[in-house]
Amino acid sequence: MAAESVPIKNTSKVPNDEREKRMWARIQAGESIENSDEMSDGYFDNLANLMLQQADSELAGASGYVPWIMRAPTTEEKLAVANIVKDEVRHARAMYRLLEEIGIDAETHVTRRDYMLRVDAKSDELKEKPAADDRRVNIFYYTIDTWADFVMFQFCMDRGEGHQLEDVRKSTYGPWKREIERIFKEEMMHVNHGDFWVKRLALDRTTKAEVQTALDLWYPRTMNIFGRPKSARNKIYRKYGLKFRDNDDVRKAFSNEVRLRCSEWGLNLPDWQPVWERILEGGAVPG
Repeated sequence: MAAESVPIKNTSKVPNDEREKRMWARIQAGESIENSDEMSDGYFDNLANLMLQQADSELAGASGYVPWIMRAPTTEEKLAVANIVKDEVRHARAMYRLLEEIGIDAETHVTRRDYMLRVDAKSDELKEKPAADDRRVNIFYYTIDTWADFVMFQFCMDRGEGHQLEDVRKSTYGPWKREIERIFKEEMMHVNHGDFWVKRLALDRTTKAEVQTALDLWYPRTMNIFGRPKSARNKIYRKYGLKFRDNDDVRKAFSNEVRLRCSEWGLNLPDWQPVWERILEGGAVPG
């Protein structure tokens, strides 16, 4: 049975018409939106959707990392993974706090959902509907089965999230933009951790095949997180200044960076063919 949904609605006492005028006046003046009294219903709905996607993805990501605290290859890496888990939970909590500030009961939303839920790792793509009713990006429903998977997930997914967060760093919603500056720095540390290990495994002939297999698995999955080119939802996000680039532009920036790293380390970037009927429109900010 699906979990009961938490109401996601702007509860401001200010009429929507007045909020709409305030919103556009601030945006056109280059000022940030700071609270729900300054955002129209449309702005609120799209902002809440993006922030819930990010919050749920952060929490689901942390839950998937937890087993690797003890499965990491060294005590130093066990500590590193524990710190990464701590970062991801803090990121999730920071996002839920922002949601609470605009009137969404984030704690109830979280307690009604299972962030440990995963799908069969043998499935190479989820269907067009997510496996459950939380807002995580679909990639967070997959299991992380090996150390090569773990570091490749950081190499691909955390890098993909970083490219998406670049837009949020210019967002018209001030509280989100400011919080992302803190989150972004930590996410780049996670990417660096993934880079270090992927390079190490790729340059070792005894582990190169393993890390290539992990790349073949996680690169296509990460390419799917960005959403369809020229999607209607993305156009709405850009209208409100919640995003600034088309989904495909962000995907290409990510892919070009991964391609450069793989070329340096002797890894073969797998082919990726979009199967848009299986991809949720609009993508998300895991990450």
